[in-house]
Amino acid sequence: MKTTILSLTFVILCIGSASAQTENEIIQLSAKKWQWMSDKNVDSLSVLFHDKSDFVHMGGTWGKAREIDIIKGGFIWYKKAEVYSNAVKFIGNTAVLLSDMDLVAVVGGNDAINSFMVTEVYVKENGQWSLAQLTFSKLSRPVKLKTN
Repeated sequence: MKTTILSLTFVILCIGSASAQTENEIIQLSAKKWQWMSDKNVDSLSVLFHDKSDFVHMGGTWGKAREIDIIKGGFIWYKKAEVYSNAVKFIGNTAVLLSDMDLVAVVGGNDAINSFMVTEVYVKENGQWSLAQLTFSKLSRPVKLKTN
C-alpha cells in the first residue's frame, strides 16, 4: 500500500512538472516571438508562423504572408510588449496562451500604446510548436506601462 501511494505521488509530481515545463516552453516561445517582432526578424517569424495562421488586429484580419509583409515593411512595428500575466491551457496538441499586456507600436507611422489581452494559439506538429492564431483584444483598463 505504501509503495502504491509513493508511486502515485511520484507520477502526479512528474505530470505536474512536465505540464509546468510545457507551459514555460510556450511562454518563452511567445516572449521570443515578441522580440522577433520588435526586431522585425521575419526569417524567424516565418518559421514560427503556421502556413495557415490568422492574425486578428483592431484594423483587420489576415494570414501569414500579409503579417510578414506588414512587419517587414514597417507598417506595424511592434516596438515593445510589456507582459503582466500569462495563462496557458492545453487541448491535445494545441496550446492557448492568454497574455495581459501593454503594447508599444508604430502603426502607419503613428505611435500607439494600448492595453490588450492577446490570445495566441499554438499547435504542435512533428515535435515543433507553430503559431496558428494571434488575436489582439483591446482592454478597457488604462495602460500600466510608464513611457517616460
